[in-house]
Formats: sequence, C-alpha cells, structure tokens
Amino acid sequence: MKDSHINIFYSDEDGGYIADFPDLAHCSAFGETPEAALVQALIAKKAWLEAAKAEHKPISRPKHRPAIYQLAAVAG
Repeated sequence: MKDSHINIFYSDEDGGYIADFPDLAHCSAFGETPEAALVQALIAKKAWLEAAKAEHKPISRPKHRPAIYQLAAVAG
C-alpha cells in the first residue's frame, strides 16, 4: 500500500488539520499544521497495516483516485 491517497483538510470543529486515507477505513490523524497531520497519518497508516496483518485481514490495493486523475484517465 505504497501509493495510497491522503486527504488533508482543516477542521473548524477540531481546530486543526485532519489527514485521512480514503482506502483505509477509519485511518486518520490530527495535527496543528498540515505537515504535522501528515506525519501523524503516516504513523497511523503503519499501525493500521500492522494490525490488519496481525489479524489476517485483507489489505486491498488503493482504489481512491482524486478527480483530477480520473479526468486525466478519461481524456487520455
């Protein structure tokens, strides 16, 4: 799962940035800056993948592609 897409956005409710992996259910992290959220998300991703492997749960290939990539594929 090397090439998974990451969303990073500001959350008014949380007062900081949220980073999440659309392809990994409930895998997200918080940071006061986008960079801090990304660092925490990469830690969360590693833990998520380790837990899935330990539980012998399937890990699917990344499916989420941002709209810009979807449009490029159609146009190409």
